[in-house]
This record gives sequence, structure tokens and C-alpha cells, in this order.
Amino acid sequence: MTLSIIDSLPVVRGVLEENALLSKKSWFGVGGPAEILFIPEDIDDLVFFLRNVPDNINITILGAISNVLIRDGGIEGVVILLGEQFKKIYVEDEIIEVGAAVNCTRLATVAVDAELGNLEFLMGLPGTIGGALKMNAGCYGSEISDFLVEFEAVTTSGHIKWFTKKDIKFEYRHSGIPDDLIVTRAWFKVNSNVNYSILKKVNSIVEKRKASQPLNKRSCGSTFKNPTGKKAWELIEKAGGRGMRIGGAMVSDKHCNFIVNEGNATANDIETLGEKIAQKVLETSGIQLEWEIVRLGRR
Repeated sequence: MTLSIIDSLPVVRGVLEENALLSKKSWFGVGGPAEILFIPEDIDDLVFFLRNVPDNINITILGAISNVLIRDGGIEGVVILLGEQFKKIYVEDEIIEVGAAVNCTRLATVAVDAELGNLEFLMGLPGTIGGALKMNAGCYGSEISDFLVEFEAVTTSGHIKWFTKKDIKFEYRHSGIPDDLIVTRAWFKVNSNVNYSILKKVNSIVEKRKASQPLNKRSCGSTFKNPTGKKAWELIEKAGGRGMRIGGAMVSDKHCNFIVNEGNATANDIETLGEKIAQKVLETSGIQLEWEIVRLGRR
């Protein structure tokens, strides 16, 4: 009798689920299952699990699955999703403490309601704070690292560490946060004395998103990073990519750096379309586009 991987895992207080569907959680609505899904009850549960999980088991950390394409073959090993205990927000003076599983839009909303500036650009971003820090998410001239004070993380060996902003190198759509760190909390500097209308700025950002992005379609946002001095969408349009299709995947007519699921796409449709777009851009512009969407799992 062959033992399941779950039989080798430590007993936890949180959720352990075999063959867990991830497509329903994914913003693309595609992808295979997690061999094991672990949702820790709290940070102590997470630390205990990581200290006792066998070394030969692959660990993958996911957030909102809003910037991740999970391939059709699913993800081997254990996928960790942070649960409710990692979705708390505390405001004290001009510092906001945020759990890593908090949605970026929710954080922006809390800051706006408290009449605190700096974080308006997060309104409408679909990901979590943990994921946003890992990729240094940003838009409209701001990046999340601009306002970071420090963050807490757990290593995959189960040790809690703290880092200040100066400890980590942040670049465009990239951070130097090591892959073996699971971000659990972060602290951001906000501004209670701004010289503009916070609500007006937020409303302007929301309207810009509605006008320029296919918000009514399943997508994971920008497919490719902007090359230095260039706009990825302009390169894709120049290459004739707007409206291209493979299976149920399509380059958005509204914003051609967005690939959308028209309803019946597979992860392979989306990835193949992205690769075809990148090849056309290379042929027409001589520029190699770099994926902004993270691709995980077996094809």
C-alpha cells in the first residue's frame, strides 16, 4: 500500500486538503490542483508545519493567485495559502500594520477611510500584500516599496525574521526578498497631512482602470513587464498582437498587454498565446519581453 503525501505531514490546527482545486481561486480561472493545500491557523501553526515537514516535499507559497498562471498539470507538493489570521489591519498614527494575506484594494480602502495618503495607487490591484511585496507591485508612478518600513517573514525552515526596507533591494517589478521567505506581516508609512483630496485621487485611479483595462474579463493583469523605456502594450500592438487568440485565450482588445480567458481557456492556451506574442514582438522589435505573470506547475 502506497502512503499518500499527506500521511507524512505534521498534524496541524489549520486546513490540510488533498487534490485541492486552485482554478476556482485563480483570477484566470484555470489550472490543475494542488497535491496538498495547507491553510495555517496562525503564524505558530505555520512555523510548526515548516519545522516538521519532510525536507523532500516541495513547498509553494500563493496569495490571491492574481498574478500567477497555474499550469494544467497542477502543483506538486504542498501549496500554502495564508488564511484569516493573516488578513488583519491595524492603524497607529502614520503607520499601518498589515497581514500578508490582506488584499491590496482592501488596504487602500482602509487608508482612504482613515484619510491617510500614500497608498491610493493600490486601489484596484487584485493581489495580496505579501505577493505585492515579492514582486514590488506598482502603478501610476508608485511602488509598494516606496512606503515600506519593515516586514515580518517566516523561512521555509520555520524561523521568524524581520527586515527593514534597507535590508532588501527593490527594483521595477522585482524585489530581493529570497524565495525561502514567506511574508506574514508588513508595516507601511502613511501620511495624515496631504495637500490633495485622497478620495478624489482614488476615484481618478478607479476611473482610469475602468477605461483602460478589461475588468469584466478573467485575467491576471499585465502579462509582460515594460522593457526599459518602452511600453509592452505598444510593442504588442505594433507586432499585430491585439485580438490574437489561441483556444479560449485572447489578447484583450481593450489593453493588449492583458491576456483574458474568454470562458473556456486552459492554462496551456494562455501560456502558448503569451509565448507566441513574445515571439512576434522579438521578430518585429528585436526586444525580448519578460513575463510579469508567474507561471507555476506542470504543463
